[in-house]
Parts: sequence; C-alpha cells; structure tokens
Amino acid sequence: MVIMQKSVLIISSSMRNKSNSEKLAEQFAKGAEEAGNKVEIVKLKGKKLAFCQGCLACSKTGHCVINDDGNEIAEKMKQADVLVFATPIYYYELSGQMKTMLDRANPLYFVDYTFRNIYLLTAAADQDAGTPDRAVNGLEGWISCFEKARLAGTLFAGGVDAAGEIEGNPVLEKAYEMGRQV
Repeated sequence: MVIMQKSVLIISSSMRNKSNSEKLAEQFAKGAEEAGNKVEIVKLKGKKLAFCQGCLACSKTGHCVINDDGNEIAEKMKQADVLVFATPIYYYELSGQMKTMLDRANPLYFVDYTFRNIYLLTAAADQDAGTPDRAVNGLEGWISCFEKARLAGTLFAGGVDAAGEIEGNPVLEKAYEMGRQV
C-alpha cells in the first residue's frame, strides 16, 4: 500500500513567544512530519496583515488587492492538502489575528483550492470544556463556504495561561498523535 505524502500548512496566530497554542502546533507538526508529510508552520506574529476591505475584487482577480503578507499566506493555504489553525482563545473566540487571516483568505472561495481536511488547535487559561466552542463555531462558518473541505478535528488545551505553561501537559501528546493521523 502506497501512502501519499500530504502538504500540511499550520497557521499559528499567537503573538507571544513560547505560546501554548504554538506548542500545540509544533507537536502536531512533529507528528505529521514523522508520518511522512511535508509540513510548514506560518506564524502570523511579525506578519503585515491588513483587514479585508470587503471590496470583493478578489472575486474577479483570484487574489486580494491589499499588498501584504496575507496574499502569500492565502496562496499557501490554497495549495495545502491539510490546513491546521493554532490559536489562543481570547474572550471565548479565535484570536483577532486568526480571524483577520481567515477573512483575507476570501480569494480562495473563487478558485480551485486543494485543502480538504482542516484542524483547529486551541489553548486558553479557562479550563472549561466549552471554552473553545465559539472558536470552533467561527471556524466552521468559514469552512462551510468551502464545500470540498471539512473540520477533521479539534484539540483544546485548557488551564494554560502563562507562556510555556503547557510544557509536560498530556495534551501535547494528543497534538502529536493528531498530526500523525493526517
């Protein structure tokens, strides 16, 4: 049996160094790479990413008219087989940086994209199991616009507040295993 190598793009939206959601992304990447996939992590920290202007020029051109890092990231998203979004939960929702990137990926709606499976990795200080529900719902709204794509899995690390606090947490092994299964 031949296993096809997949192109996995992980977008990490935390602005903190050694962030908990980024550690989840790193473990997912490690598992996906060890399973034979090609993995790239794109960190939104330090990227120039303007807000969508709602002009819908992308519906005609296939790319955004705003000249910043959003276009390059959206192109990488278009070409990936698997998309993984890693984000801290802020006020029970996706981070603003992640939401901005999802909005800027609007040109993908009008073109032939490759991605099918999408994963969401989240971390928050609140440890209640329902903490990521709104973030998951928000991402599902975005995914529903892409009829060939589906939410393939989610992972939540609760009770981790300070940067790096996730170290030693069993959820990191779950992120690794999730990556191995892509």
